[in-house]
Amino acid sequence: MQRAVITGLGAITPIGLTVEEFWANLRAGVSGAGPITAFDTTGFPVRIACEVKDFDPKAYMDFKLVKRTHQATQFAIAASQMALTDAGLTIDGSDATSVGVVMNTGGGGIGDMEGGTKTLLAKGPRSISPFFLPSVMPNAVSCLVSMVSGAKGPVITSTIACASGNYAFLEALRLLRLGEARVVIAGGTESLTFPLILAALGRMGPLSSQNDDPQHACRPFDKNRDGFVFGEGAAVMVVETEEHARQRGAHIYAEVAGGAITSDAYHITAPDPSGDGAAWAMRLALENARMAPEEIDCLFAHGTATPLNDAVETRAIKKAFGDHAYQLAVSATKSMVGHTLGAAGAVSALAAVLAIRDGVIPPTTNYETPDPECDLDYVPNVARQQKVNATMINGFGFGGQNVAVIIRKYSG
Repeated sequence: MQRAVITGLGAITPIGLTVEEFWANLRAGVSGAGPITAFDTTGFPVRIACEVKDFDPKAYMDFKLVKRTHQATQFAIAASQMALTDAGLTIDGSDATSVGVVMNTGGGGIGDMEGGTKTLLAKGPRSISPFFLPSVMPNAVSCLVSMVSGAKGPVITSTIACASGNYAFLEALRLLRLGEARVVIAGGTESLTFPLILAALGRMGPLSSQNDDPQHACRPFDKNRDGFVFGEGAAVMVVETEEHARQRGAHIYAEVAGGAITSDAYHITAPDPSGDGAAWAMRLALENARMAPEEIDCLFAHGTATPLNDAVETRAIKKAFGDHAYQLAVSATKSMVGHTLGAAGAVSALAAVLAIRDGVIPPTTNYETPDPECDLDYVPNVARQQKVNATMINGFGFGGQNVAVIIRKYSG
C-alpha cells in the first residue's frame, strides 16, 4: 500500500501570509481577531472576526484572473503556489496527469451571491457578469488551482462544512493509495465575511459576542466560552506517494498515516451530545493508520469554543482514547485564527506538521477558568516544547459530519 508524504506547505491566514509567519504567531499566541473591516457592522450583534490582512492577489495571479475569482479561490491559488514552490515541484506535460487537486471549502463563493442579487435588483440582468456563476461555484477553488498549476489529474472539491479542510487530506490519501494520482495539491479555503453570512450566524447563536475585546473572545474549552470568532484563510499541502517523493529527492515533512469520516445522523447544526459519532471517527482513523491510541502525542481539536461542541468533543476524545486521553496534549488553533470553516481542518493540519517538525505544540489561548466538563490537557496559553511523533486532527461539520486525520513523523 502506497504511503502518502507531505513535501510542500502554503498558507494565507489571519495571523500570517506565509507558513513561517503563521507558525511564529501561532506559537506566540497572537490573535488575528479584531473589528470587521469588510463591511459596515452597524446594527449587527457580532462585529468582530479574524480577517486576512494585507493580502494582494495580484502577487499570485494576473489582474484578469483577480477580477474573475472570489477571494476564497484567490487564497487557494496563493497558498497552492507557495506549497508547490516549497515542494520544489514544477508541473509540466510529462507528469501533469498524475497530479491531482483536492481543494475543499464550506461555502466557496456563496458570499458573492448577496452582492450579485443587489446588483441585479438595482441595475437589471445585463449588469451581471458572465463570469458570476463560475466565480461562486464551490468547485471553482479546485478547478482554478488546477488551471493555474497545470495539474490534470483528479480535481475534487468536497463541501463538508467545517470538516472540509482536514477531509482534503483523507481524500488525497485515498487517491494516492488507489494509484489515481502520484501527487495531490490538498487543502481548504474560505472567505465568507459578508453581511448576510454574519447576520445568519448571529441569529443561529454560535458566535462570540465579546465585541469589546475581540482578541480574548474565542475561549476554547474555557468555562466562560460563549462561541467562536469568524475567520477566513487557506492552508494547502503537497501530498505525494513516498516513491515519487524519494525519486525526485524531495524534502519530506511528515506522513499522512490515515483517517476516517462518520456521521452523527442527529441534527443539522448541533453535535450529538453523546459524542459517539466523533469518537467513532477517531477510532476508525486509528484503525486505518494501524496505530494504537497511545501512539498519538498531540490532538488538534475542532475546539470551536461553543459551550456544546467543546464538551462533546472532550467526551468523544475520552471515549476514543480511554485513559490515554489524559496524556494527550490538546491544542485549539481557533483561539487565534478564528473559525475558518472549510479551511479550519487544513489550518490545524498545517500546525500539526509544523509541531512535528519543530517539537512545539501551539497553545490554546484565552484559557483562564477550567470547566469540569472539559478536563483534558489543553496546552493553556503558552506553547509547549515537546517531541511530537504523531498527531490527530479533528473536524466536525454542520450536518453531523465527523472527520479525523492522523499525521505522523516520517521514517523512511
